[in-house]
Amino acid sequence: MIASGGFEPGALGGKPQNFWPSFLRFIGLLRPYAWVFGFATLLGAIGVVLSVAGPKILGEATNVVFEGAVGLLIGDQFAGMTQQQVVEALEAAGQQDFANMVAAMQSFQPGSGIDFEALRTVIMWAIAVYVVGALLQWIQGYIINVVMVRTMFRVREQIEAKIHRLPLRYFDRVQRGELISRVTNDVDNMTQTLQQSLSGAITSLLMVIGVVGMMFSISWQLALVALVSLPLIGVIMGVIGPKSQKAFQTQWKKVGRLNSRVEESFSGHALVKVFGREKAVSDAFQVENEELYEASFKAQFLSGIMMPSMQFVGYLTYAGIAVLGGIMVASGQIRIGDVQAFVQYSQQFTQPLTELGGMLPVVQSGTASAERVFALLDEDEEEPDAENAPTAPADGDGVIEFRNVAFSYAPDQPLIRYLSFRVGPGHTVAFVGPTGAGKTTLVNLLMRFYELDGGAILLDGQDTGEMTRGDLRSRTGMVLQDPWLFAGTIRDNSRYGNEGASDDEIQAAAEATYVDRFVHSLPDGYDTVLEEDAANVSAGERQLITIARAFVRRPQVLILDEATSSVDTRTELLLQKAMAALREGRTSFVIAHRLSTIRDADLILVMEHGDIVEQGTHDELIAREGAYWRLYQSQFEHADADIEEQSAQPVAEV
Repeated sequence: MIASGGFEPGALGGKPQNFWPSFLRFIGLLRPYAWVFGFATLLGAIGVVLSVAGPKILGEATNVVFEGAVGLLIGDQFAGMTQQQVVEALEAAGQQDFANMVAAMQSFQPGSGIDFEALRTVIMWAIAVYVVGALLQWIQGYIINVVMVRTMFRVREQIEAKIHRLPLRYFDRVQRGELISRVTNDVDNMTQTLQQSLSGAITSLLMVIGVVGMMFSISWQLALVALVSLPLIGVIMGVIGPKSQKAFQTQWKKVGRLNSRVEESFSGHALVKVFGREKAVSDAFQVENEELYEASFKAQFLSGIMMPSMQFVGYLTYAGIAVLGGIMVASGQIRIGDVQAFVQYSQQFTQPLTELGGMLPVVQSGTASAERVFALLDEDEEEPDAENAPTAPADGDGVIEFRNVAFSYAPDQPLIRYLSFRVGPGHTVAFVGPTGAGKTTLVNLLMRFYELDGGAILLDGQDTGEMTRGDLRSRTGMVLQDPWLFAGTIRDNSRYGNEGASDDEIQAAAEATYVDRFVHSLPDGYDTVLEEDAANVSAGERQLITIARAFVRRPQVLILDEATSSVDTRTELLLQKAMAALREGRTSFVIAHRLSTIRDADLILVMEHGDIVEQGTHDELIAREGAYWRLYQSQFEHADADIEEQSAQPVAEV
């Protein structure tokens, strides 16, 4: 009737991705807001055009001042002469460079001085251009920031939905600290990357394009000098960039590992103290903290030297423009105001390039985090339920039947092979056996936390593998060995599995499970708010609340996985009576290590290595003196012998 299967878990984590695919996917998150992003980019482009026009306008103001000052300086010597006559006179006097400079002037009049009216007009235009340009760029930045925040809002929603679609096998093998690090630290880092970099990157790129155009319009010779910096900047990015990217990837891996260490230590803090392992835990933390320090130092060092390197290139460019520009002004090839504007443009040219270089480490860090988040989002999910999935009869009795069920966590380690049994309504089936025999696995298969390798599990004649998971689990109540309660009132926790339950139903369940007995001693009764991890009630009281929660649900199938392990012996006896009444008319499964809790079970299945080696009632199995009898003897007779031996020893005098 019995027998035993193979199961291969999927690979943990997604395939490692290099920078560009991950970065493009990262930017692709903004696709739903493409038109808004395009509008913001247009505003930014207009703002950049105005900002780029500013130095040219200010250069014209410098020309007005300089040419007026020159005209005033030589006005007595060349009074009443035209500009062309002054040029010819200077050439005749052998002052060719001065003559070329005067010839290039556009507002020169000997003796007239500075044209303050023209100067005022130019300055007013410059102010207007800068104000409007700054306003447009501010609006662009505001829109882009809104888009980015909404984008990361959607990413967090996707992660939350993804976690609910992941199979239980994922959580069995991924440390909670690592998962928490991806959901919190990595998502926060992605958000900061978009907020700090994307808006500035667009403005910087537009600025570079606009500045290059203005520089060529002024002087192609000076523009070529400025563009010499591009290959140097490319070399810096090409050499330092990949190393910085790899360092940031290592850094965030170390962050996840350290978070796992901290979460593990804190969750088991009591045991750490009981076993005196504080120093060992502290030493392990110090080792991993040191590794994180070294990884962070390397990542920050590599990213830190990029900005000074870019600035050094900018200073070289500035020096070259200053020298060549001075020569060209002296030779009359260009006006001094244009050189001033070009110097400003050279700074505007190198500054956005420097900013882009400074953004690169931030982008690399954010992309490394994005890779980890995308790996989570790319994990294999549970197979979706069929749209027209059949359902078990609504008025079914809750009959559970295992037909040749086969399952294993790894293909080379069979666990359950061709298991078959049937449980009718009103009956309680208990699973017993040594650790690793497959008791809890059967419950996980029944709830479809794992998929079968072979065979079928039927609920009222319907294959549970064809039903929707929601339909299957809505008919089941479950109490686990480790109680889980959320931060809320006892009443809300009791109603968790049945939101439509009335206060009377909650009260009745609480009385049946003896929750009512201790609730009245709490300050606010059923409205007492449970603290984090329900620390304001005892472990046994937490378990009682979870049992009451299962009973409020009134399921067809009841599963108790060591449900009474956290309560005292007297409460356990009372609960057994309460559960016997509440199990009436329901199919119940009990997993127990303490055999005293399953004496009244209708059927006891003894499991070893995934096989059912014995089945029957308690009395029948004891009479057979088989596997169950040996388990029973190991729990009770040995304990009795130890007690008798200890009782026979003399009591030491104090």
